[in-house]
Amino acid sequence: MGYHFHHLAVDEEEELQRRVSDKVLVTWLLKLLLRYRSMFIIALTLMVAAAGLGLVSPYLLKLAIDDYIIRSDLAGLNTLVALYVLVMVLTWVVASLRLYATSWIGQRIIVDLRMRLFSHLQNLSLSFFDRREAGRIMSRVTNDVDTLNQMVSMGLINVLSDVLIVGGILAIMFWMDLRLSLLMMTIIPLLVLLTIRFAKRARVLFRKTRRTISSVTSALQEGISGIKVTQSLTREEGNVRRFDQVNVENLQANVESARLSAIVGPLVELVAALGTCMILWYGGFTVMEGSLSFGVLVAFMAYQTRFFSPILDLTMFYNNIQSTLAASERIYELLSNKPEVLEKDHPIELPKAMGEVRFENVSFGYDPRQLVLKDVNLDVKPGEAVALVGPTGAGKTTLVNLVCRFYDPQTGRITVDGYDVKDVSFESLRGQMGIVLQDSVLFSGTVKENIRYGRVTAPDEEVIDAAKAVGAHEFIAELPEGYETDVRERGGRLSMGQRQLICFARALLADPRILILDEATSSIDAYTEQLIQKALRKLLEGRTAFIIAHRLSTVRNADRIVVLNDGKIVEMGRHEELLEKDGLYHRLYEMQFKQLEAEAVRGSGATS
Repeated sequence: MGYHFHHLAVDEEEELQRRVSDKVLVTWLLKLLLRYRSMFIIALTLMVAAAGLGLVSPYLLKLAIDDYIIRSDLAGLNTLVALYVLVMVLTWVVASLRLYATSWIGQRIIVDLRMRLFSHLQNLSLSFFDRREAGRIMSRVTNDVDTLNQMVSMGLINVLSDVLIVGGILAIMFWMDLRLSLLMMTIIPLLVLLTIRFAKRARVLFRKTRRTISSVTSALQEGISGIKVTQSLTREEGNVRRFDQVNVENLQANVESARLSAIVGPLVELVAALGTCMILWYGGFTVMEGSLSFGVLVAFMAYQTRFFSPILDLTMFYNNIQSTLAASERIYELLSNKPEVLEKDHPIELPKAMGEVRFENVSFGYDPRQLVLKDVNLDVKPGEAVALVGPTGAGKTTLVNLVCRFYDPQTGRITVDGYDVKDVSFESLRGQMGIVLQDSVLFSGTVKENIRYGRVTAPDEEVIDAAKAVGAHEFIAELPEGYETDVRERGGRLSMGQRQLICFARALLADPRILILDEATSSIDAYTEQLIQKALRKLLEGRTAFIIAHRLSTVRNADRIVVLNDGKIVEMGRHEELLEKDGLYHRLYEMQFKQLEAEAVRGSGATS
């Protein structure tokens, strides 16, 4: 639990210590708004109209009292009442149109920003995601965009409206009566000091409630996603206690925030009421004295009542703008991240590959100071299946990541059919590669859509043929809707083995020239593995393949086994040759493969 709070606290510190200047962020926000300049101008025009109409009605009260009621002019009073009703109707129409215009701008900002962020994320290098948590990235695309939208679409318009209203009311008040205006101004410093102090405290509590609701969300997400593990270890009561603790902490933070609002809100109203009393007392005295009309006093008090709400909004605007700028910075920085692996300005289109892959003195480290691969040289012939084995951290997965050019080596080069992978386009390179991972990745949608993922135009017949070739057709046909069955999020409707078989079918249908199997059979039981070995051989037929596997049956059938240790190639050869050398491969076989082989034999005996 402390782990979560620690990270949340770090996030808050990051929010406080912004690295991008306000000027840069405000300029960026204005450019964002200028994309919708026509609608923004309409919203501003409606805002000015609404503010102006709001200033009219108190003055109409003054006219009604001084010019018609006191003089018993019923006809004039009727006309003025009709005018007052018209002003109210126009105020409602203009306010509705302004709300629609600002909502329109806000929704466009949400859609466009999220599309820009998602598109940008799709093109960033894997190194970006290596250094960041998925939840934090998701927060940028959801929460921060929402915060930005609320300020840009509503807050900015509202603050301009508040400034206009305050300025207009002050101008009218000073025009109507200088003495009452100066008297009212005496309580404004007290009101401003009160609201500023409230704003500082409110900001602290706002951050606290954000931290606690994040803890609630985190505990809820873990409780749901890990329910299988929770129930298997009978940890339900422990999870409930943990959730209760973070839930109560969130309750306490919100109650504390409500307590502050309960104190400050009435206190602000009390100060405003004090101003009203002062104006009523002095204004009433001057009315009785005959130096002020009763209509002016009534209008003045109406204006004074409307004056304090915008003042309070403006004092709170500082907090809101700080929160918005913090959210803006996170979005801005995310969009400012550039891919570390870039195409050349005019890349070569790799022709249909034969599949020859060469590593020439390749060294690479995710942190350049700690190399994972060290001066690797490897020549893989077209159609050759190469198994990569070695201890954990030896560099097996890193090697195949470089083939796909997910990363670039610090030194050396990698070629496909003689073309340096840095010179060819991503699409022509990766479009000729197929990858099947240990964590079988399926997407929300039907079985058919998942098999077609690498070749969306493939006809149904080829989809079915690919499924049959890898032994997936039989279980797919038994699903409620066959190939049209929705696999749900991450394939949750299917077993691990079934998901892996669909990934094999997807790879086969895409017909890649270079195939990468990264622990691709680790999620399949021994019986299922026997069913797909023939299909796997068909999948490998005529293709260059890099196979990372812990199953002996997959490794021993490879054309060549490359043994990696500490980032270097230490042995190469066929299974039998490497066993005879009595080196690292022989030790790995004794520790790992031999036991797995015996288990596989027992498993096949049990099913025969």
